[in-house]
Amino acid sequence: MNGHDVPHVPSARRHTEPLDVHLIAVREREGRPEVLLSRRAGPVYAAGCWHLPSGHLDGPHEDVVAALVRETREETGVGVDARDVRAAVTVHHRSPGGGARVGFFFEVRRWQGTPRVCEPQVCDAMDWFPLDALPEPMVAYCRAGLDAYRAGARMAVHFQHPGDPITYAPGVDRLVLVGTAPWPGSASGGAPGPRTGAKE
Repeated sequence: MNGHDVPHVPSARRHTEPLDVHLIAVREREGRPEVLLSRRAGPVYAAGCWHLPSGHLDGPHEDVVAALVRETREETGVGVDARDVRAAVTVHHRSPGGGARVGFFFEVRRWQGTPRVCEPQVCDAMDWFPLDALPEPMVAYCRAGLDAYRAGARMAVHFQHPGDPITYAPGVDRLVLVGTAPWPGSASGGAPGPRTGAKE
């Protein structure tokens, strides 16, 4: 069974999934693109793992761009103009525990201020890393978004299986780039082909 063969169980309630937003802040250093990452800490999911600055919408009054601007300010202390926010990739993710969500990853290349740790209770480090030399351990969901971004995909599916680690592990990489490989179970056959454009 692959990640898209989960049996359908009818429900009387309409299915809903959380939305979250992720900041891909990019700078050039000696001709090499670098991305800003923070390390999760404290009583949070995936403590000790690197992740993009990210968060959830505050409610139906807030759109995804406004949420990205707010979360960036709250977590990194820098100001971002909504006009400088660029859609990067959307990822439909399912965790090993079965919970699913949709993540909007946004690229930002201009901001005001210097990034710093603003929420030490949930983050104990923040630094820049080359896009082709990302640190470990990294949350698999976050790594999937960055790999899809590097590949130039606009949408991806990252459905993990029960027992998969929450951290990125090449041997259990579940990332499928939508529109760039045969879809699992499609008429074109079988499992998706190798991903392209996101190589170490």
